[in-house]
Amino acid sequence: MLAQNPVKIDNQLLSKYPGFLSFVSGRAASTETNVATATEPINTDMSSTPEEQIESAANALQASLRSDLIERILQNTPSFFERLIIDLLVAMGYGGTRKDAATQLGKSGDGGVDGVINEDALGLDRVYVQAKRYSDGSVGRPEVQAFVGSLVGLGASKGVFVTTSEFTAQAREFVHRLPQRIVLINGEQLADQMMEHKVGVRTSRSIEFKRIDEDFFLEEE
Repeated sequence: MLAQNPVKIDNQLLSKYPGFLSFVSGRAASTETNVATATEPINTDMSSTPEEQIESAANALQASLRSDLIERILQNTPSFFERLIIDLLVAMGYGGTRKDAATQLGKSGDGGVDGVINEDALGLDRVYVQAKRYSDGSVGRPEVQAFVGSLVGLGASKGVFVTTSEFTAQAREFVHRLPQRIVLINGEQLADQMMEHKVGVRTSRSIEFKRIDEDFFLEEE
């Protein structure tokens, strides 16, 4: 490609090369379907700056990574999913240490919830957790309502419902009218939190931008 001396290198040009598609999707993209789902639309406006082009490409890579994370979660066991939730909550600042969090979250079937984790390191308050690993379909109001009923029975006021799929509009509307504080985390939000808190991901490359230091070039009169 470089031997052809292209005027501009962008995702539209790079998408002609299987190696780039494999890099973006995390797996070999040998069909048009893979090509279509591996990236989001990229800003190919000739007036865009190099930084804008890189940002657009980074957004496409992040979208692909988000999809790959959910796919890998679904390929693993339910016990792995439980450990993932523990790691994520601890990385977000809940539960004190991982050992403490694991002790609390391992109690499946405790009153209709999957586990409980301390909201802070001192254990002054607790958050109850429900996790559903779905490959398709959405979590509806009945499932969320059952979770809330369990919280009421336990005298709890805070809960987190995590799913690898999505919540229906009825489920989201239901939690907005509750006196309890219920947070719904769908698959996309779960992947975003994993990326933000570096759970199940690692940095493969960093790009540093340099700009003119205007102060350096100021001459004293």
